[in-house]
Amino acid sequence: MAWVALVIAGLFEVGWATAMKLSEGFTRFWPSVATIVLMLVSFGLLSFSMRFLPLGTAYGAWTGIGAVGSVLVGIFFLGESRDPLRLLFVALILVGIVGLRLTTQE
Repeated sequence: MAWVALVIAGLFEVGWATAMKLSEGFTRFWPSVATIVLMLVSFGLLSFSMRFLPLGTAYGAWTGIGAVGSVLVGIFFLGESRDPLRLLFVALILVGIVGLRLTTQE
């Protein structure tokens, strides 16, 4: 259950990062509100998962999911670079997340 909460927290991190980008420096009201709400949910789920998972594993996986998801949102929705070297480094982050999952006991 901790890993499910952690993955969902990571997806909410992608959401708040995207909303923050769309808020244009917190100058747009609804994207700014969405950023704060999504942050609260993401941090709440991260906090829950940290009750059962080691700090380094939970935080590392959470930030990794957020980073990979944000890069994918940028590529598919915001026209950001699809450079192969960039994609390689995103894949390395995914390998790290999987490695953390495989080496962590709940």
